[in-house]
Amino acid sequence: MATLLQTSSGVLPLHLSPQARPTTVPGVYRAAARLLAANGLYKGDHVPDAMDREMCIPHFLRPMSIVAALKCATTGDPHRTSLLADEAIAVLALRLEVDGEGPLYGGIFDLEAHIDAWGDMESRSTESAVAVLERAAETGVAA
Repeated sequence: MATLLQTSSGVLPLHLSPQARPTTVPGVYRAAARLLAANGLYKGDHVPDAMDREMCIPHFLRPMSIVAALKCATTGDPHRTSLLADEAIAVLALRLEVDGEGPLYGGIFDLEAHIDAWGDMESRSTESAVAVLERAAETGVAA
């Protein structure tokens, strides 16, 4: 007997497949690292041209911030969040230092802003962001 997915005539893109989504925080870090390695690190907003005024490329294929990559790894959309993405953001933010300090407050938006500040540093590269995410996935310690 076939399941609905086996009899469906359409094929789900990989980023929409429920089996492709991570289910653990280390898995989120690995998936976000792959996204950044493929698309590049974006400094500033979540993705370039977030309002689609100049680009018609889907947001999940654009360069993105670390926070956007964490969200995209769990939801397939760099703007949508999930409990798992929030957990990964919280754990990572508490491990990163910006100018020798951790996040000032513990709200999710403050934690996101802290990670964005780390990623937006002038010397930050895609490679260094990927390395931090991979290290966080392997050891549970980011920097």
